This record gives sequence, structure tokens and C-alpha cells, in this order.
Amino acid sequence: MLVYLRLFKESFSFALNALRNNKLRTFLSLLGVTVGIFSIIAVLAAVDSLDRNIKDSLSGLDKNTIYLSKYSFVPTEIPRWKRERFPQVDYDDFEFVRRNISDIEASAYVIFGGSETIRYQAETLTNVEVTPISDGIYTIDDLKIVKGRFYSELESETGAPVIVLGFTLAENLFDNDNPIGKQIRVYGRKLTVIGVLKKYGSGLGDSPDGKAFVPANFVRRFRNGGANGLPGAVVIKPKADVDVGAFESILKQKFRAYRGLKADEADNFFVNKLAGMVSIVDGIIGVMNGIGWMISLFSLLVGGFGIANIMFVSVKERTNLIGIQKSLGAKNRFILFQFLFEATILAIVGGLVGLGLVWIMTLVASGMSGDFEFVLSAENMLLGFGLSSVIGLISGVLPAIRASRLDPVEAIRTGM
Repeated sequence: MLVYLRLFKESFSFALNALRNNKLRTFLSLLGVTVGIFSIIAVLAAVDSLDRNIKDSLSGLDKNTIYLSKYSFVPTEIPRWKRERFPQVDYDDFEFVRRNISDIEASAYVIFGGSETIRYQAETLTNVEVTPISDGIYTIDDLKIVKGRFYSELESETGAPVIVLGFTLAENLFDNDNPIGKQIRVYGRKLTVIGVLKKYGSGLGDSPDGKAFVPANFVRRFRNGGANGLPGAVVIKPKADVDVGAFESILKQKFRAYRGLKADEADNFFVNKLAGMVSIVDGIIGVMNGIGWMISLFSLLVGGFGIANIMFVSVKERTNLIGIQKSLGAKNRFILFQFLFEATILAIVGGLVGLGLVWIMTLVASGMSGDFEFVLSAENMLLGFGLSSVIGLISGVLPAIRASRLDPVEAIRTGM
């Protein structure tokens, strides 16, 4: 055992000396591996960060939440022309579901709002997403209030002229002033600010921070509703102990009967589950990971070829030295380990430099992106270190074997 430890130590020292004596060659070899490892770990870190931020954004939502709408939130085989003929899901549909479907913890009617202009005194904000929705969304989306309150069921039913602002929206409108009780203009009408949501951050890209919520019935007073009017949906959160599959079947059956659909007629609505949308997001993340791996592996492959090429040149240059070493009693395995160590050290140092660059990139990106947090996980760091080691071993195997099998007499004669 001691003999092998000494062999490793001497081979390692010899490899370090060889690398020091050929600084330009060492730098060029490091560059290839550094680019490869940087590409792989940067892509993985970016995808992991996106995945983590999305899941953090969805953590407060129940994945069993159902959206009853004329629109499908996932790809469907029903042709577009047929879907466009579906009637809108309106407030009457919401009332039917609320009164006739059991095992519902909370429900809400939402109108798919657009961008609106909000004014407060001399301050004007354009392209603000204002969502008309009933009070049940407060429970369904597990919203949190930092100032004031959310509108009540009575205010929702009567369409009271009240509004709840996202955190960033409130800051932009009122700066450091307390917005509660202030009146702002939306839809050309005055609404009273009664609440401000907590700051959620922008992990999903659909954060409520820049949004506003108003009672759906307030908007229905002056905008066309009904089956051919405003696009809407019924949002349903089943009770926790309910079989979601059975609940969905009962919902479809009763809603079909409510709409007067015959047994041989297809549904003219969609039952969308949040779990399905989460699965689609996971699939997209997986595809992004796969594409990132493919692109990055090509970079790493180039780095590996670079190391192998330089190691073959190194063997050629040191043929005479190898012959002298073998004539003095150096074993084949000493020569083999010597070149393997040299290739592995090159790859590991290149990998560490690549990881260092990714770490710097995550710090800079996190500082510039605000609420979006870039993360370089320990798993990705170990993966980068392991990949660089493997690339070094693979790249150095053939040159090392070639060097170890040189005949000492031929090596000395050839290298002279």
C-alpha cells in the first residue's frame, strides 16, 4: 500500500512540474474545460433557479384547484373554430356551481381582465392588470394582506366600488403614504382602496405585486356580461378530503345537465386543473434541462478533445525523457499515472474555474434581477467537479497508455 501511495505522490509531483513548465499549453487546455463546465453548470443553475422560484410562487396554491371555463389551459384536440363557439362561463354559471355542487371549500367568479389605467391625483399608471373577481379568491389563492383588508362577500355580491392593490402597485401610486381609504380612478370611475397585498416577488412572472383586484359584480354593471360577453371562469377549490377525480366527474355531469347538453353531445366547456398546468411547467423545465445538457456537452466534448490533443503532443515531446525514466527502472504504471494525473489536474482546475465563474454570475444575476433568486446548489457544484474529473481521465487514458508502452531504447533513440 505504501508503495502505491509513493507512486501516486511522485506521479502527482511530476505532473504538476510538467504543467508549470508549459504555461501556455496549460492555459489553452484549461480554457476548453472551463467553457464546457461553465456552460453545463450555468444552464443547470438557471433552470434550477427558475424551477425553484416557480414552485415557491405556487406553494400557497392548492394543486387541486379547478378552473371551469370555455378555454382550455392545456393543449386540446378540439379544433379552434369549435372552441370559439362555446358560450362564456358567466356569473349565472358561478351561482349554479356554488349552490348545486357540494364539497366545495371556496369558489370565485373571475373575469379575465385586461390592462387598465389607474390614476391618483397627478400620478397615472398605464397597462396595469386589474382582475375583476369575487371574494372567494382570497381563500383559494391564500392571499395575504399587509394593510387594510380584502373585500367582503357582501361587497362582492353588491359590486361595491372598492379595490385591493398589489404591493408594488401601491408603492408606485402612493409612495410612502398610507393608501387605505384613498380614492383612485379605474375604468373612469372612483374606487376606494381598502387593502394592500403582501410582497410576493416575481418568481412566476405572474406575481400579484403589480396587480389590482376589484369585485367582479362592480365591472358587470357597465361591461357586457352573459354567455356572449366578458370572458370569465369559475374557480373552485374542493375540500381537502375529497376525491378530486369523483368531484370532477360530478361537476361535469351536473354542469352538462345545467347547460342542457344531450348524452351524445360533447362538452362545451373545459375543466382545467392547476395540477395539469404544474405538470406542463415541469415538462417545460425538463425539456429546457435536456436542451441545456445537449448544448453544454458539446462544449465539454471540445474541451476533452483539447486535453487529449495536448497530452498526445506532451507524450511526443517527452519521449526521450520517458525512455530515460524507463531505463532507470520506472514501471509502466508510473508513466501511466504520470500522464493521467496531468490530464486530470488540467480538467479539475478548469472545472473549478468554470464553477467560480458560475458562482460570480449567480451573485451578479441575483443582484440585478430583484426578487428572482439565482441559486448555485451543492449538487450542481459536485456535478461540475465530477464531470471535470471524468473528462480529464477519459481524455488522458489513450495518451497515458501510449506513453507507458513505449520501448525505452526506441524512446531514447527517437527522442534524441
